[in-house]
Amino acid sequence: MNTEKYYDWAPLLLRLGVGLIFIFAGWGKLTGIEGTTEFFGNIGIPMAGLMAWVVALVEFVGGLMVLTGFKIKIPALLLAFIMVVALLTTKVGEGFRAARLDLILLFVSLALAIIGSGKYSLDAMLGKRDSEI
Repeated sequence: MNTEKYYDWAPLLLRLGVGLIFIFAGWGKLTGIEGTTEFFGNIGIPMAGLMAWVVALVEFVGGLMVLTGFKIKIPALLLAFIMVVALLTTKVGEGFRAARLDLILLFVSLALAIIGSGKYSLDAMLGKRDSEI
């Protein structure tokens, strides 16, 4: 089977998966910001109140940008950074099973930062090439 003709669908599928997960995670943090702040404080995140807002907004807005394929390189890197911090603060010592979704989100976010939005994206509709974004 010749799969090259489907190559342009890969970034779209990755963006759909990662974007939706981060949109829902960010929305959950935004609508429960007090709980997010408390959780961040309990795990030792400095400036927990500020960082709760930062993480919630990056996840929600970054997830929207990734989902739509709009200038995703910076948001994808920020989302990857959030996953590194999540792994280091909440998953260390819990084993691979506990960290697997976080690892997938980390590596797919990094891949998207490298490959860009792809053919089926808002950037492509606006006439932007991935190298320009």
